[in-house]
Amino acid sequence: MSGDAHSLQNCCGADKVPGGFDSHTPPPYSEILRQIPSVSELLDSPEVKELWERFGEGILKSELRLALEEVRTKIRSGRSKAVPDAAQMADQLRQRLIRFTSPRGRYAINAAGILLHTGLGRSPLCAEALLALNGMGNYSVLQADLASGKRSLREEKIERMMMELTGCEAATVVNNNAAATMLVLNTIAPGKRVILSHGQLIEIGGEFRIPDVMAKSSVILQAVGTTNRTHLHDYERAIDDNTGALLHVHTSNYRVRGFASTPGIRELCELGRKYHLPVIDDLGSGALIPLSSLGLTSEPLVADSVREGTDVMCFSGDKLICGPQAGIICGKRKIIEQIRKNSYARMFRVCKMTIAALEATLLHFINGTYRTALPFYRMLLTPIETLELRARTLTRLISDLKSLSAEIIDDVSYVGSGSLPDEGIPTKVVRIRLDKTLSGIRGVEELSVRLRMGVPSVFGRVKEDAFYFDMRTLFEGEEQEIAESLRSLLKDVHS
Repeated sequence: MSGDAHSLQNCCGADKVPGGFDSHTPPPYSEILRQIPSVSELLDSPEVKELWERFGEGILKSELRLALEEVRTKIRSGRSKAVPDAAQMADQLRQRLIRFTSPRGRYAINAAGILLHTGLGRSPLCAEALLALNGMGNYSVLQADLASGKRSLREEKIERMMMELTGCEAATVVNNNAAATMLVLNTIAPGKRVILSHGQLIEIGGEFRIPDVMAKSSVILQAVGTTNRTHLHDYERAIDDNTGALLHVHTSNYRVRGFASTPGIRELCELGRKYHLPVIDDLGSGALIPLSSLGLTSEPLVADSVREGTDVMCFSGDKLICGPQAGIICGKRKIIEQIRKNSYARMFRVCKMTIAALEATLLHFINGTYRTALPFYRMLLTPIETLELRARTLTRLISDLKSLSAEIIDDVSYVGSGSLPDEGIPTKVVRIRLDKTLSGIRGVEELSVRLRMGVPSVFGRVKEDAFYFDMRTLFEGEEQEIAESLRSLLKDVHS
């Protein structure tokens, strides 16, 4: 190699390794990495041996390897300049193992003010649903006719209750509403065109889009009208010999206001009867009771869709119905029977746990006890005076923490999960600001992370360099849990 070439290679950094260090010079973190103990060394320490006895050998080793790799990653990235000692590693492992193996590790405190929080499991289950889940631990009467001993319909009770609540002829249940939509379309109109307004080509969470669902359902999407205006004659002009159905999708996760309109389900049902076409109504959230009676903007009622003559409708079981994740399908008995025979129906079938929890939840709508028995409606209807008392309790419990300041302010909560997207509900929140002299926590964003990483996980919201605890989405006594989490967190920072 010529001298010029050699000089050029050095100039371009050919002897450099990723990170900008000379290949003959070890990176600055290499000495720190050598201090990391091996898995076997840690397993021999008294602190970790105690975890072995408590949680078991296999899961301990698995989590220990992951924890050590996280330590290496933090050191290499410059986020850490020291290796935790055995006691610190044991504390980290204990948290990880509790989260992995214990029901408490799954427990989250929702102080974010989103009542149906998708990341936190949407609607909390009622006490009776939890008891029903316990009853399914042994053999259960899931799909057996007691009189004949033969196999029966597993969703029989759910069907009876949905018939009572909505007036439908029959009902079935699958694992979520996206599956319900796909199953309905694939049963009614495979290979045919299904007409839908451009304004209802919605996308739900995770980039899950109606056009994609329709394509997987083996139907052909025929969008009519425009984003903001679709007329009944747009549907009528699009009908031909290859039209299989008319589809109406409730835009539950957004609103179009101003110069906007689209035919309602009544008009579509009239058009469907005129041309002998089935009408499908994807209701999304699945309101069984008028939300206007609770002081909210009304969502389309399932019973109203049945009353207007819709052939089949589908909606979620874990939003406004407050049950487990499920997709409920109601409609004409002939169509429901066809849906049950579709091979996809078995693929999307729900388990015994879902059946048990959904039955227990629907009973509260049958009995009219949903306002007090279902946590979502109970939280929704909690008086502002009660929220004020909870806020005062929390501020009193943390009043001795010198590293932060707390004040009670007015704010708004939201329903969430694509339901009533712009409906704010008055609430009281405790706003936390950190002392600028506090070392160890770099602002409220890091505070938020540490609260989520604790056991239990505490979720709030960060806004304007402050952390907000919303009182509306708390269960009784969780103010104490929040205070203990803050106290423990700040103790670790100061120690």
